[in-house]
Amino acid sequence: MLTLWPIFVTVLFAELGDKTQLATLLFAADQQVSKVGVFAASSAALVLSSLLAVLLGAQFSLYVSPRALKLIAGAGFVIIGLWTLLDARSS
Repeated sequence: MLTLWPIFVTVLFAELGDKTQLATLLFAADQQVSKVGVFAASSAALVLSSLLAVLLGAQFSLYVSPRALKLIAGAGFVIIGLWTLLDARSS
């Protein structure tokens, strides 16, 4: 169980304030929409996307080392961050 704690904390902080959470907030702000329904739908979407990530990660790990996967993921985050910074600078 202790090994799951870093996963929980990482995903929690990664999701705080992202566009998915903001979209969920906007859906919940609609007075004619069920708040329980918004929670259930957004939770189910996160569970499904997490399931897909786990299944794909398990398949990738059969062919690519964990170290290489971490390097690829890290490089991807750096590239996305640089792209975002450059886009903000040109706006």
